[in-house]
Amino acid sequence: MARRILWTALVLAPLTIIVDLVAHPSKVVLFALSAVALVPLAWLIGEATEQTAEHTGARIGALLNASFGNAPEVIIALFAIADALPNVVRGSLAGSVISNLLLVLGAALVFGTDARIDLKGLLVQVGLVLCAVAVLLIPSVPGWHGNPERHSLVVLSVGPAAFLLVVYLVITTLGVRAQARPTEAPRQGTWPLRVAISALGAATVATAFVSEILVHSLKEFADAVGLTQFFISIVIVAIVGNAAEHGGAVVIARRGKMKLATDIAVSSSAQVGLFVVPVVLLLSLAFTHPLTLSFRPIELITMGIAAVSSAAVFYNGWARRWEGALLVAIYGVMVIAFVLTPDRS
Repeated sequence: MARRILWTALVLAPLTIIVDLVAHPSKVVLFALSAVALVPLAWLIGEATEQTAEHTGARIGALLNASFGNAPEVIIALFAIADALPNVVRGSLAGSVISNLLLVLGAALVFGTDARIDLKGLLVQVGLVLCAVAVLLIPSVPGWHGNPERHSLVVLSVGPAAFLLVVYLVITTLGVRAQARPTEAPRQGTWPLRVAISALGAATVATAFVSEILVHSLKEFADAVGLTQFFISIVIVAIVGNAAEHGGAVVIARRGKMKLATDIAVSSSAQVGLFVVPVVLLLSLAFTHPLTLSFRPIELITMGIAAVSSAAVFYNGWARRWEGALLVAIYGVMVIAFVLTPDRS
């Protein structure tokens, strides 16, 4: 019954786009409609990822999920850069790293089952996140004094961005080459690989369009509830941009595939820090106001805490529900801190 409802609910995505283009309702209505439309899209990405993993193995399946799931994040960031909203871009990117390591991973553990996980692979991904935080200090520290958007910081950001991108591509290539091919044939009823990947692509495109509508309606929604731009970017936009990972990891965890679910959450966080951030920076050079990687102290500190917390939870090689609840609780504390943090002056 639940699957039938989710399949039927996929119609909400094109409906949201049509309503936005034709009816032009209030932004508050668009925010609610697009947020609901993202739920079945996230489920579809999770379903297609699981089907793909039957052919490729968990590691490559998780990489595909992270790649397709982070595509909306890049699109949202570029829209924000075009609108001269650099703080929203940096906040949403930092929030994506944090929410994947705490909220997504935590929810996957809570709704999944106690099971062994790929400790070595997860520790490598968390290590990459910590590496990204350390490297981002290079352009961030000078930005804590003076104008964080000055041209000299744009130039200073290019080197760290290129370094992070190269590190990610090298580590990912080595990881994929080391991935053994599945030893078992795909189970009966598995989608053909071409169908699964096509579904991933279609769901990602739809997610990008719906996410854009939601982001453009955030300001009016925020004004109505009195939220800061910082909170909107690091919590709301980050969760919206990563709806695929949130839903996909939980759906897969509920089916007992904890290795794939945990790999999705952690690898997606590493991909944001070492791939999405550099790509967004390099693409921003084509805009009138390029992005700088001058993150605020609270953004870097919370990213570091998220990485260390997740590593501490799965360091024993097991995924347990109470540990997932702990990660979600840590995320809740951070959200409170974000609410109390004013916008960047």
